[in-house]
Amino acid sequence: MLTLIEVVQEQAEHAGGGGGLNPFDPAAFGGTLWTWVIFLAALPLMWKVVMGPITKALENRDEAASKAIGEAERARAETEQARAEVETRLAEARVEAAKFLAEARERSTAIVEAARSEAQAASQRELESAQRAIQAEQAKAIAAIRDEVVDLSISGARAVLQRNVGSEDDRRLVSEMVGKLKPVKK
Repeated sequence: MLTLIEVVQEQAEHAGGGGGLNPFDPAAFGGTLWTWVIFLAALPLMWKVVMGPITKALENRDEAASKAIGEAERARAETEQARAEVETRLAEARVEAAKFLAEARERSTAIVEAARSEAQAASQRELESAQRAIQAEQAKAIAAIRDEVVDLSISGARAVLQRNVGSEDDRRLVSEMVGKLKPVKK
């Protein structure tokens, strides 16, 4: 592309020294001048008709981008706040779960202790019942042995005395004597 100086020099050479620059001669430097004059005259109209709407559209686009950035920042802040709230609630839920777990452990320990105590009490009752049954059976056995001793004593006395010993009086007398005997300790 030719520069403005080169174009002027070329036009001057074509004119051939005959009178200078003719601005109305389209073949000479005047075409370039008129192009610039028309361009500069049309520039305000082009600015208003073409560049104005383009500038307005670019400004609107910039404004929309700024709004979108602002909304994105606000959404990010809301997301961070929601995340922090969720983390707080999660921490609270963990604390509450730990508390429930501790309570459940305490209740299970109490239940185990109660069952153990109940089992011990039941075994103690069974032991006491068995001891009472043993003592009752022992008393029955001792009574049976005493009766047998009385019968044996009477039989022995009858054999020694060769007479009829066995009346109710004799039986009572021997029972009293056997009852006075001290029991043998084990």
